[in-house]
Amino acid sequence: MFMGGFVKVAVIGAGVSGLSVAFYLKRGGAEVKVFEREETPGGKMKTLHEDGYIIETGPNGFLDGKPYTLNLVKELGIESKLYRSSDRARKRFIYTNGRLVRLPENPIAFLGSYLLSWKGKLRLIGEFLVPPKKDDKDESLSEFARRRIGEEALEKLLDPMVAGIFAGDPDRLSLKAAFPAIYYLERQYGGLIKGLIAKMKEAKKSGKKSSGPAGPGGVLTSFKGGVKDLIDSLSEFLQDSIETGVEILSLDRVEKGWKIKYKKGNEVYEETFEAVVLSTPAYVTAELLKDLDPELSKLLSEIEYSPISVVALGFEKRGLGHDLDGFGFLIPRSEKRKILGVLWDSSVFPNRAPEGKALIRVMIGGARQPELALLPDEELIDIALKELKRIMKIRHYPEKIKVFKHKKGIPHYTVGHAERVERIFKLSGKYPGLYLCNNAYTGVGVNDCTKAAEEVAKEILNG
Repeated sequence: MFMGGFVKVAVIGAGVSGLSVAFYLKRGGAEVKVFEREETPGGKMKTLHEDGYIIETGPNGFLDGKPYTLNLVKELGIESKLYRSSDRARKRFIYTNGRLVRLPENPIAFLGSYLLSWKGKLRLIGEFLVPPKKDDKDESLSEFARRRIGEEALEKLLDPMVAGIFAGDPDRLSLKAAFPAIYYLERQYGGLIKGLIAKMKEAKKSGKKSSGPAGPGGVLTSFKGGVKDLIDSLSEFLQDSIETGVEILSLDRVEKGWKIKYKKGNEVYEETFEAVVLSTPAYVTAELLKDLDPELSKLLSEIEYSPISVVALGFEKRGLGHDLDGFGFLIPRSEKRKILGVLWDSSVFPNRAPEGKALIRVMIGGARQPELALLPDEELIDIALKELKRIMKIRHYPEKIKVFKHKKGIPHYTVGHAERVERIFKLSGKYPGLYLCNNAYTGVGVNDCTKAAEEVAKEILNG
């Protein structure tokens, strides 16, 4: 229920963060208006339905190990649309030394894996004896890995994981900001192995299942019609509260709150709100606030983004050359390939391709090879097909091809990001009724977005 806080709120940006915060605000009794530059809401979370294929332009779901997106789904009443990944999704691979090697799901399997040499395994086990870092100074993921688990584990385990989540560079990515769970394992328990053992014991006591070394806890979950189902449900709830095709011309503080000047079509409008939520990417937010607070604007503009392109390919399954039995694979930078990894979408979510067909998505670029991300479509397709032929022995020509380019795709939390964000929120906090809610700050996943949205809405509604 509305608690007597702000009555009229503007939300700028209709990605999943903006739509979610607007949903919670409207449901709580506030009058909300959402402004979006594009003609359709959703940001990078869009889904194409073509010829029986269901193709994601960006994220393909969320992990159900955290409650935030599930809570939103329950509030929307669309639990029947949830679509859990198949058991195949548990099988994840790393391309190393010219072949695909399955990522072990537990410590016993890990000892028998070809992923690391015995020297690398012994160095990893030796992490148990490495003393914890004494100071609180931020360090890169590479610095952390070399200090605790060794060069080989960095190359074969952490580097591909970073490519999969952030399309990032472990030499520059902040451990504290990008992987806070790993950071706090060392801070709280003195090391990764000690922390994982403690977590397993805690999980056993509570009867819950702890996440294993293969990745974060939870089952990858999406929607029957793709992530578009979530975006459409939020948009339907908000209905007339969303203005698309809007250019924000200025944002100014006034006596009763915030005045927004915007253009739609050939018309220019002005409207005053008691509060404004900026759910735009950091570089857009920086531009909106440059006249209000130059220091805040500068800090926002320093948040980097990794460019990434997605090449989606639909194939005839028969004689494909690979069984696609798994989630897909990631590639360490030491392999010097031109792609970051491949998702076997129709194995993870079987309804993503028609019967007898397969849908694969290839990721290109990132902080590792930004120059490749924005090549012409023909060159991206050529790279994707050549790499699939080399790595997966796929010689078929696809019947369906779609290319999605994200010039500023994923926020890249470089060393010092946590301190930068702390300063950003301190400065923005000086302005009553101004809120920031986007994946540029405290987490890039769908769960991070929905969590931040709920928190910001509560803060506004509680005045």
